[in-house]
Amino acid sequence: MSAPKKVVLAYSGGLDTSIILKWLQTEYDCEVVTFTADLGQGEELDPARKKAEMLGIAPENIYIEDVREEFVRDFVFPMFRANALYEGLYLLGTSIARPLISKRLVEIAAETGADAVAHGATGKGNDQVRFELSAYALNPDIKVIAPWREWDLTSRTKLLEFAEAHQIPVAKDKRGEAPFSVDANLLHTSSEGKVLEDPAVDAPDYVYQRTNAPEDAPDTPEMVEIGFVQGDAVSINGEALSPATILTRLNELGRVHGIGRLDFVENRFVGMKSRGIYETPGGTILLEAHRGIEQITLDSGAGHLKDSIMPRYAELIYNGFWFSPEREMLQALIDKSQEHVTGTVRLKLYKGLARTVGRWSDHSLYSEAHVTFEDDAGAYDQKDAQGFIQLNALRLKLLAARNRRLKG
Repeated sequence: MSAPKKVVLAYSGGLDTSIILKWLQTEYDCEVVTFTADLGQGEELDPARKKAEMLGIAPENIYIEDVREEFVRDFVFPMFRANALYEGLYLLGTSIARPLISKRLVEIAAETGADAVAHGATGKGNDQVRFELSAYALNPDIKVIAPWREWDLTSRTKLLEFAEAHQIPVAKDKRGEAPFSVDANLLHTSSEGKVLEDPAVDAPDYVYQRTNAPEDAPDTPEMVEIGFVQGDAVSINGEALSPATILTRLNELGRVHGIGRLDFVENRFVGMKSRGIYETPGGTILLEAHRGIEQITLDSGAGHLKDSIMPRYAELIYNGFWFSPEREMLQALIDKSQEHVTGTVRLKLYKGLARTVGRWSDHSLYSEAHVTFEDDAGAYDQKDAQGFIQLNALRLKLLAARNRRLKG
Protein backbone atom coordinates (compact mmCIF):
# COMPACT_ATOMS: atom_id res chain seq x y z
CA MET A 1 0.00 0.00 0.00
CA SER A 2 1.37 3.39 -0.96
CA ALA A 3 1.78 5.96 1.78
CA PRO A 4 -1.38 7.97 2.38
CA LYS A 5 -1.37 11.71 1.88
CA LYS A 6 -4.38 12.51 4.04
CA VAL A 7 -6.00 10.29 6.69
CA VAL A 8 -9.32 10.55 8.52
CA LEU A 9 -8.86 9.09 12.00
CA ALA A 10 -11.62 7.80 14.26
CA TYR A 11 -10.54 9.84 17.28
CA SER A 12 -11.79 9.57 20.85
CA GLY A 13 -9.33 12.03 22.39
CA GLY A 14 -8.00 9.31 24.68
CA LEU A 15 -4.40 8.25 25.06
CA ASP A 16 -4.39 5.48 22.45
CA THR A 17 -5.97 7.46 19.61
CA SER A 18 -3.84 10.50 20.48
CA ILE A 19 -0.76 8.33 20.12
CA ILE A 20 -2.14 7.01 16.84
CA LEU A 21 -2.68 10.58 15.61
CA LYS A 22 0.93 11.50 16.29
CA TRP A 23 2.17 8.17 14.92
CA LEU A 24 0.35 8.79 11.63
CA GLN A 25 1.99 12.19 11.37
CA THR A 26 5.48 10.88 12.11
CA GLU A 27 5.26 7.53 10.30
CA TYR A 28 3.59 8.72 7.10
CA ASP A 29 4.26 12.48 7.19
CA CYS A 30 0.61 12.91 6.22
CA GLU A 31 -2.19 15.34 7.00
CA VAL A 32 -4.64 14.04 9.60
CA VAL A 33 -8.35 14.79 9.94
CA THR A 34 -10.03 13.69 13.17
CA PHE A 35 -13.58 12.46 13.53
CA THR A 36 -15.16 12.15 16.97
CA ALA A 37 -18.70 10.78 17.14
CA ASP A 38 -21.09 11.62 19.95
CA LEU A 39 -22.87 8.28 20.22
CA GLY A 40 -24.20 9.01 23.68
CA GLN A 41 -21.14 7.71 25.49
CA GLY A 42 -21.76 10.24 28.25
CA GLU A 43 -18.42 12.02 28.02
CA GLU A 44 -17.58 15.64 27.26
CA LEU A 45 -16.27 15.84 23.72
CA ASP A 46 -14.74 19.31 23.88
CA PRO A 47 -11.51 17.88 25.39
CA ALA A 48 -11.12 15.82 22.21
CA ARG A 49 -11.17 19.02 20.16
CA LYS A 50 -8.60 20.70 22.42
CA LYS A 51 -6.35 17.63 22.36
CA ALA A 52 -6.48 17.47 18.56
CA GLU A 53 -5.64 21.17 18.29
CA MET A 54 -2.75 20.71 20.71
CA LEU A 55 -1.44 17.91 18.49
CA GLY A 56 -1.38 20.26 15.52
CA ILE A 57 -4.70 19.53 13.81
CA ALA A 58 -6.19 22.57 12.09
CA PRO A 59 -9.69 23.52 13.32
CA GLU A 60 -11.21 22.85 9.90
CA ASN A 61 -9.84 19.28 10.09
CA ILE A 62 -11.54 18.49 13.41
CA TYR A 63 -14.97 16.90 13.04
CA ILE A 64 -17.05 16.40 16.20
CA GLU A 65 -20.62 15.37 15.46
CA ASP A 66 -23.70 14.47 17.45
CA VAL A 67 -24.96 11.34 15.70
CA ARG A 68 -27.17 10.01 18.49
CA GLU A 69 -30.44 10.34 16.58
CA GLU A 70 -29.00 8.75 13.45
CA PHE A 71 -27.46 5.99 15.55
CA VAL A 72 -30.73 5.00 17.18
CA ARG A 73 -33.03 5.66 14.21
CA ASP A 74 -30.99 4.06 11.42
CA PHE A 75 -28.98 1.39 13.24
CA VAL A 76 -30.35 0.48 16.68
CA PHE A 77 -34.06 0.51 15.79
CA PRO A 78 -33.71 -1.62 12.62
CA MET A 79 -31.71 -4.13 14.66
CA PHE A 80 -34.34 -4.21 17.42
CA ARG A 81 -37.07 -4.92 14.87
CA ALA A 82 -35.29 -8.27 14.52
CA ASN A 83 -35.03 -8.85 18.31
CA ALA A 84 -31.36 -9.49 17.57
CA LEU A 85 -29.26 -11.29 20.18
CA TYR A 86 -25.78 -12.64 19.47
CA GLU A 87 -25.36 -16.14 20.89
CA GLY A 88 -28.74 -15.77 22.53
CA LEU A 89 -27.72 -13.07 25.02
CA TYR A 90 -25.72 -10.12 23.70
CA LEU A 91 -27.63 -7.05 22.46
CA LEU A 92 -24.79 -6.03 20.10
CA GLY A 93 -24.19 -2.58 21.57
CA THR A 94 -20.60 -2.21 20.34
CA SER A 95 -21.18 -4.05 17.06
CA ILE A 96 -23.99 -1.79 15.86
CA ALA A 97 -22.05 1.45 16.45
CA ARG A 98 -19.11 0.58 14.20
CA PRO A 99 -20.84 0.79 10.79
CA LEU A 100 -22.06 4.32 11.58
CA ILE A 101 -18.55 5.45 12.54
CA SER A 102 -17.13 3.86 9.39
CA LYS A 103 -19.83 5.50 7.27
CA ARG A 104 -18.88 8.95 8.53
CA LEU A 105 -15.15 8.24 8.16
CA VAL A 106 -15.66 7.41 4.48
CA GLU A 107 -17.98 10.39 3.94
CA ILE A 108 -15.52 12.80 5.59
CA ALA A 109 -12.70 11.33 3.51
CA ALA A 110 -14.70 12.17 0.39
CA GLU A 111 -15.51 15.67 1.66
CA THR A 112 -11.89 16.48 2.55
CA GLY A 113 -10.11 14.69 -0.28
CA ALA A 114 -8.49 12.16 2.06
CA ASP A 115 -7.27 8.91 0.55
CA ALA A 116 -7.26 6.85 3.76
CA VAL A 117 -9.06 6.24 7.05
CA ALA A 118 -7.63 4.93 10.30
CA HIS A 119 -8.95 3.32 13.47
CA GLY A 120 -7.61 2.34 16.87
CA ALA A 121 -8.87 -1.24 17.03
CA THR A 122 -6.34 -3.92 17.93
CA GLY A 123 -5.45 -6.96 15.86
CA LYS A 124 -7.07 -9.31 18.38
CA GLY A 125 -10.59 -7.94 18.38
CA ASN A 126 -13.75 -7.76 16.31
CA ASP A 127 -13.76 -3.99 15.81
CA GLN A 128 -10.96 -4.01 13.23
CA VAL A 129 -13.12 -6.28 11.09
CA ARG A 130 -16.26 -4.18 11.56
CA PHE A 131 -14.54 -0.89 10.74
CA GLU A 132 -12.78 -2.21 7.68
CA LEU A 133 -15.55 -4.32 6.14
CA SER A 134 -17.88 -1.33 6.45
CA ALA A 135 -15.33 1.06 4.93
CA TYR A 136 -14.61 -1.19 1.96
CA ALA A 137 -18.32 -1.81 1.38
CA LEU A 138 -18.85 1.95 1.07
CA ASN A 139 -15.66 2.78 -0.84
CA PRO A 140 -13.72 -0.14 -2.34
CA ASP A 141 -10.76 2.13 -3.12
CA ILE A 142 -10.26 3.56 0.35
CA LYS A 143 -7.03 2.80 2.18
CA VAL A 144 -7.44 1.60 5.76
CA ILE A 145 -4.64 2.05 8.29
CA ALA A 146 -4.69 -0.07 11.45
CA PRO A 147 -1.69 1.07 13.52
CA TRP A 148 -2.01 -1.74 16.06
CA ARG A 149 -1.20 -4.18 13.24
CA GLU A 150 1.74 -2.12 11.99
CA TRP A 151 3.66 -0.42 14.77
CA ASP A 152 6.12 -1.79 17.34
CA LEU A 153 4.40 -0.13 20.31
CA THR A 154 3.46 -3.50 21.71
CA SER A 155 3.30 -2.68 25.42
CA ARG A 156 1.85 -0.04 27.71
CA THR A 157 5.42 1.01 28.58
CA LYS A 158 6.29 1.66 24.92
CA LEU A 159 3.05 3.58 24.41
CA LEU A 160 3.83 5.83 27.38
CA GLU A 161 7.40 6.36 26.19
CA PHE A 162 6.11 7.40 22.76
CA ALA A 163 3.58 9.74 24.38
CA GLU A 164 6.21 11.42 26.54
CA ALA A 165 8.64 11.72 23.62
CA HIS A 166 6.00 13.62 21.64
CA GLN A 167 4.57 15.70 24.52
CA ILE A 168 1.22 13.88 24.52
CA PRO A 169 -0.41 14.43 27.93
CA VAL A 170 -0.85 11.24 29.94
CA ALA A 171 -3.42 11.17 32.71
CA LYS A 172 -1.94 10.00 36.00
CA ASP A 173 -4.20 6.95 36.19
CA LYS A 174 -2.93 5.86 32.77
CA ARG A 175 0.62 5.42 34.00
CA GLY A 176 -0.28 2.09 35.50
CA GLU A 177 -2.23 -0.74 33.96
CA ALA A 178 -5.86 0.18 33.46
CA PRO A 179 -8.09 -2.17 35.48
CA PHE A 180 -10.31 -2.82 32.45
CA SER A 181 -11.22 -1.42 29.03
CA VAL A 182 -14.54 0.37 28.49
CA ASP A 183 -16.53 1.14 25.35
CA ALA A 184 -19.76 3.10 25.74
CA ASN A 185 -22.55 4.52 23.63
CA LEU A 186 -26.24 5.29 24.04
CA LEU A 187 -27.17 1.62 23.75
CA HIS A 188 -24.70 0.05 26.18
CA THR A 189 -21.48 -0.02 28.13
CA SER A 190 -18.95 -2.79 27.50
CA SER A 191 -16.11 -3.63 29.89
CA GLU A 192 -13.33 -6.11 29.05
CA GLY A 193 -9.83 -7.11 30.03
CA LYS A 194 -7.59 -7.14 33.11
CA VAL A 195 -9.71 -7.86 36.19
CA LEU A 196 -12.32 -9.50 33.94
CA GLU A 197 -10.05 -11.87 32.05
CA ASP A 198 -10.64 -14.87 34.34
CA PRO A 199 -14.22 -16.00 33.58
CA ALA A 200 -14.34 -17.97 36.84
CA VAL A 201 -14.00 -14.83 38.98
CA ASP A 202 -16.95 -12.56 39.75
CA ALA A 203 -16.72 -9.11 38.21
CA PRO A 204 -15.96 -6.44 40.86
CA ASP A 205 -18.87 -4.15 41.68
CA TYR A 206 -16.98 -1.10 40.40
CA VAL A 207 -17.03 -2.48 36.85
CA TYR A 208 -20.74 -1.71 36.61
CA GLN A 209 -21.11 1.95 35.67
CA ARG A 210 -24.55 2.31 34.11
CA THR A 211 -26.85 0.37 36.44
CA ASN A 212 -27.62 0.01 40.12
CA ALA A 213 -27.15 -3.44 41.56
CA PRO A 214 -30.54 -5.19 41.34
CA GLU A 215 -30.49 -5.89 45.08
CA ASP A 216 -30.07 -2.14 45.72
CA ALA A 217 -32.84 -1.15 43.32
CA PRO A 218 -36.10 0.30 44.69
CA ASP A 219 -38.37 -2.06 46.60
CA THR A 220 -41.37 -0.67 44.74
CA PRO A 221 -41.92 -1.68 41.10
CA GLU A 222 -42.44 0.96 38.43
CA MET A 223 -44.82 0.72 35.49
CA VAL A 224 -43.96 2.13 32.08
CA GLU A 225 -45.90 2.14 28.81
CA ILE A 226 -44.07 2.13 25.47
CA GLY A 227 -45.90 2.92 22.22
CA PHE A 228 -44.84 1.36 18.90
CA VAL A 229 -45.51 2.16 15.27
CA GLN A 230 -44.44 -0.45 12.70
CA GLY A 231 -41.96 -2.01 15.09
CA ASP A 232 -40.26 1.17 16.33
CA ALA A 233 -40.79 2.75 19.74
CA VAL A 234 -42.37 6.20 19.39
CA SER A 235 -43.56 7.15 22.89
CA ILE A 236 -43.11 6.58 26.61
CA ASN A 237 -46.15 6.90 28.87
CA GLY A 238 -48.06 8.56 26.04
CA GLU A 239 -45.42 11.21 25.30
CA ALA A 240 -44.12 11.19 21.73
CA LEU A 241 -40.31 11.27 21.72
CA SER A 242 -37.44 11.04 19.25
CA PRO A 243 -35.56 7.72 18.93
CA ALA A 244 -32.49 8.88 20.90
CA THR A 245 -34.65 10.50 23.59
CA ILE A 246 -36.63 7.27 24.00
CA LEU A 247 -33.46 5.25 24.52
CA THR A 248 -32.08 7.88 26.91
CA ARG A 249 -35.27 7.77 29.01
CA LEU A 250 -35.31 3.98 29.04
CA ASN A 251 -31.64 3.94 30.08
CA GLU A 252 -32.50 6.02 33.12
CA LEU A 253 -35.41 3.76 34.06
CA GLY A 254 -33.20 0.72 33.61
CA ARG A 255 -30.40 2.28 35.64
CA VAL A 256 -32.65 2.90 38.62
CA HIS A 257 -34.06 -0.63 38.61
CA GLY A 258 -30.79 -2.47 37.92
CA ILE A 259 -31.91 -3.78 34.53
CA GLY A 260 -29.68 -4.97 31.69
CA ARG A 261 -26.55 -6.49 33.23
CA LEU A 262 -24.83 -9.33 31.40
CA ASP A 263 -21.68 -11.29 32.25
CA PHE A 264 -20.87 -13.03 28.98
CA VAL A 265 -18.17 -15.19 27.40
CA GLU A 266 -18.54 -14.80 23.65
CA ASN A 267 -16.94 -16.19 20.54
CA ARG A 268 -15.08 -13.45 18.70
CA PHE A 269 -15.10 -13.50 14.90
CA VAL A 270 -11.29 -13.80 14.88
CA GLY A 271 -11.52 -17.15 16.68
CA MET A 272 -10.88 -16.60 20.37
CA LYS A 273 -13.28 -16.40 23.29
CA SER A 274 -13.50 -13.26 25.42
CA ARG A 275 -15.33 -12.35 28.60
CA GLY A 276 -17.17 -9.05 28.82
CA ILE A 277 -19.48 -7.23 31.19
CA TYR A 278 -22.30 -5.51 29.32
CA GLU A 279 -24.87 -3.06 30.61
CA THR A 280 -27.79 -2.39 28.29
CA PRO A 281 -30.55 -1.00 30.52
CA GLY A 282 -32.73 0.78 27.97
CA GLY A 283 -32.15 -1.84 25.29
CA THR A 284 -33.21 -4.65 27.61
CA ILE A 285 -36.49 -2.86 28.35
CA LEU A 286 -36.99 -2.09 24.65
CA LEU A 287 -36.43 -5.71 23.61
CA GLU A 288 -38.98 -6.96 26.15
CA ALA A 289 -41.50 -4.34 25.01
CA HIS A 290 -41.00 -5.13 21.33
CA ARG A 291 -41.49 -8.81 22.00
CA GLY A 292 -44.62 -7.88 23.92
CA ILE A 293 -46.27 -5.96 21.09
CA GLU A 294 -45.29 -8.63 18.56
CA GLN A 295 -47.13 -11.22 20.67
CA ILE A 296 -50.50 -9.79 19.66
CA THR A 297 -49.77 -8.23 16.25
CA LEU A 298 -47.48 -10.70 14.48
CA ASP A 299 -48.84 -13.82 12.76
CA SER A 300 -47.35 -17.10 14.00
CA GLY A 301 -45.89 -18.05 10.62
CA ALA A 302 -44.23 -14.67 10.19
CA GLY A 303 -43.04 -14.59 13.80
CA HIS A 304 -41.55 -18.08 13.75
CA LEU A 305 -39.79 -17.42 10.43
CA LYS A 306 -38.43 -14.16 11.83
CA ASP A 307 -37.17 -15.92 14.96
CA SER A 308 -35.47 -18.58 12.85
CA ILE A 309 -33.39 -16.04 10.89
CA MET A 310 -32.56 -13.88 13.91
CA PRO A 311 -29.34 -15.75 14.86
CA ARG A 312 -27.99 -15.33 11.33
CA TYR A 313 -28.94 -11.65 11.28
CA ALA A 314 -27.29 -11.06 14.69
CA GLU A 315 -24.15 -12.88 13.57
CA LEU A 316 -23.88 -10.69 10.48
CA ILE A 317 -23.97 -7.56 12.64
CA TYR A 318 -21.50 -8.99 15.16
CA ASN A 319 -19.09 -9.98 12.38
CA GLY A 320 -19.19 -6.58 10.66
CA PHE A 321 -21.46 -7.24 7.69
CA TRP A 322 -24.00 -4.45 8.28
CA PHE A 323 -23.53 -3.15 4.73
CA SER A 324 -23.64 -6.60 3.11
CA PRO A 325 -26.42 -7.59 0.68
CA GLU A 326 -27.45 -10.53 2.86
CA ARG A 327 -28.04 -8.27 5.88
CA GLU A 328 -30.05 -5.90 3.74
CA MET A 329 -32.09 -8.80 2.36
CA LEU A 330 -32.87 -10.04 5.85
CA GLN A 331 -33.71 -6.47 6.90
CA ALA A 332 -36.27 -6.24 4.12
CA LEU A 333 -37.93 -9.42 5.36
CA ILE A 334 -37.86 -8.21 8.96
CA ASP A 335 -39.26 -4.78 8.06
CA LYS A 336 -42.07 -6.40 6.08
CA SER A 337 -43.02 -8.33 9.22
CA GLN A 338 -43.35 -5.08 11.17
CA GLU A 339 -46.10 -3.44 9.10
CA HIS A 340 -48.73 -4.14 11.79
CA VAL A 341 -46.45 -4.13 14.86
CA THR A 342 -48.19 -1.06 16.22
CA GLY A 343 -49.67 -0.56 19.69
CA THR A 344 -48.75 -0.12 23.34
CA VAL A 345 -47.00 -2.33 25.89
CA ARG A 346 -47.09 -1.93 29.66
CA LEU A 347 -44.06 -3.23 31.56
CA LYS A 348 -43.23 -3.70 35.21
CA LEU A 349 -39.66 -2.75 36.16
CA TYR A 350 -38.43 -4.34 39.36
CA LYS A 351 -35.14 -5.56 40.81
CA GLY A 352 -33.26 -6.18 37.57
CA LEU A 353 -36.24 -7.36 35.52
CA ALA A 354 -38.44 -5.79 32.86
CA ARG A 355 -41.59 -7.85 32.42
CA THR A 356 -44.51 -7.31 30.05
CA VAL A 357 -47.79 -7.17 31.98
CA GLY A 358 -50.12 -5.74 29.34
CA ARG A 359 -50.33 -5.06 25.61
CA TRP A 360 -53.04 -3.67 23.29
CA SER A 361 -53.33 -2.63 19.65
CA ASP A 362 -55.84 -1.76 16.94
CA HIS A 363 -53.82 -4.22 14.83
CA SER A 364 -54.17 -7.07 17.31
CA LEU A 365 -54.71 -10.65 16.10
CA TYR A 366 -55.79 -11.75 19.56
CA SER A 367 -59.43 -12.91 19.57
CA GLU A 368 -60.96 -13.35 22.99
CA ALA A 369 -64.02 -14.87 21.33
CA HIS A 370 -61.89 -17.76 20.05
CA VAL A 371 -59.86 -18.49 23.18
CA THR A 372 -62.46 -17.92 25.91
CA PHE A 373 -63.24 -20.74 28.34
CA GLU A 374 -66.80 -19.44 28.45
CA ASP A 375 -69.45 -19.80 25.74
CA ASP A 376 -67.84 -18.63 22.48
CA ALA A 377 -71.20 -18.16 20.72
CA GLY A 378 -70.13 -20.33 17.79
CA ALA A 379 -66.86 -18.55 17.03
CA TYR A 380 -65.01 -21.87 17.07
CA ASP A 381 -66.31 -25.39 16.43
CA GLN A 382 -64.29 -27.72 18.64
CA LYS A 383 -65.24 -30.69 16.45
CA ASP A 384 -63.01 -29.23 13.72
CA ALA A 385 -59.99 -30.20 15.81
CA GLN A 386 -60.64 -33.92 15.30
CA GLY A 387 -59.95 -33.88 11.57
CA PHE A 388 -57.00 -31.53 12.11
CA ILE A 389 -55.44 -33.99 14.55
CA GLN A 390 -56.14 -37.04 12.37
CA LEU A 391 -54.48 -35.45 9.33
CA ASN A 392 -51.42 -34.45 11.33
CA ALA A 393 -51.28 -37.89 12.96
CA LEU A 394 -51.45 -39.82 9.66
CA ARG A 395 -47.71 -39.95 8.98
CA LEU A 396 -47.00 -40.77 12.63
CA LYS A 397 -49.47 -43.68 12.45
CA LEU A 398 -47.85 -44.98 9.27
CA LEU A 399 -44.39 -44.75 10.83
CA ALA A 400 -45.54 -46.55 13.97
CA ALA A 401 -47.24 -49.29 11.91
CA ARG A 402 -44.12 -49.79 9.79
CA ASN A 403 -41.86 -49.99 12.86
CA ARG A 404 -44.19 -52.44 14.62
CA ARG A 405 -44.31 -54.63 11.50
CA LEU A 406 -40.51 -54.73 11.21
CA LYS A 407 -40.09 -55.57 14.88
CA GLY A 408 -42.63 -58.38 14.62
